[in-house]
Amino acid sequence: MSSILTIGFCMNILIEKFDMYVLGFFRRVEMPLARMSLFVVYFWFGALKLIGMSPAAPLVQELYLQTVSFMPFPTFSGVLAAFEIMIGVLFLLPRMERLAILLVAGHMAVAALPLFLLTDTTWQGFLAPTLEGQYIIKNILIVALVVVVAAHTKSPLNDDRTLEHF
Repeated sequence: MSSILTIGFCMNILIEKFDMYVLGFFRRVEMPLARMSLFVVYFWFGALKLIGMSPAAPLVQELYLQTVSFMPFPTFSGVLAAFEIMIGVLFLLPRMERLAILLVAGHMAVAALPLFLLTDTTWQGFLAPTLEGQYIIKNILIVALVVVVAAHTKSPLNDDRTLEHF
């Protein structure tokens, strides 16, 4: 019976050491991975809009017609594409996170508009989004990741302080 307890105790120690190793690895890569992920999504989706290959183009055009149709659609689409690319790049640049976060807030507000303005396109029933609606709703994951980046952003007053010290 004591050998079973010893084996169990040793297994617990091994599991704990492995767990600590994995958690340490995640802590080391969390911010670079978060920033790179935001860059990839924003840069890629913006680039697709820029070259006219975005699968979201019909949704963007429909929203454009409901909101800012005072400018030509190619201009609007190009500005939106450049805006998304810029957000992505800003997440890679040191000390530019705050600007990127501010721009994401504006982008997310605009990106959510079809859920309210284009209900025929984004909803198939009560709480039942279409594929386009799901595409928009998944942006909550981007918001969550931006919150993680924001929580680790250094204080502008002192580079050695983060919000964790408060």
